[in-house]
Amino acid sequence: MNQIADSVNAAVELRDGDEGLEGRLLRSMAVATALAVIAGVVIAPWRVTSGLFLGGSLSLLNYHWLHTSVAAIFNIDLSVQQPRARSWRYLLRYFVVGLVVLAAYKLRVVSLTATLVGLCSFVPALFVEAARQFYFSIIHREESF
Repeated sequence: MNQIADSVNAAVELRDGDEGLEGRLLRSMAVATALAVIAGVVIAPWRVTSGLFLGGSLSLLNYHWLHTSVAAIFNIDLSVQQPRARSWRYLLRYFVVGLVVLAAYKLRVVSLTATLVGLCSFVPALFVEAARQFYFSIIHREESF
């Protein structure tokens, strides 16, 4: 019995609240976009690089808009006003992102494929967060020795 880990006094908090998670995701998205643009500058044509930059920037903007529009929807007092009053911003973001991508593509400033890859900067951010959570769950696990 003396080889069992003492779990009574070792209370470990793995979750640090939503603010920390959202900030880490936004930073990871920015880093993924920056790394993609730097790699694009080195090895790709300028349209690919500009597409990565535009897609990554729109991805960051879209994430911010999503956060603020969902927060606005949930902060509505249902007895005073209806949820549709502020929920239009949720759908407007898709329209704005689509228009910007279409305009840049029609002006032949960006590669459409690279822009779509840049818009996917959320995916590496999720993998970074999953790796972080996996690491902390392994480090702070409780088991017999």
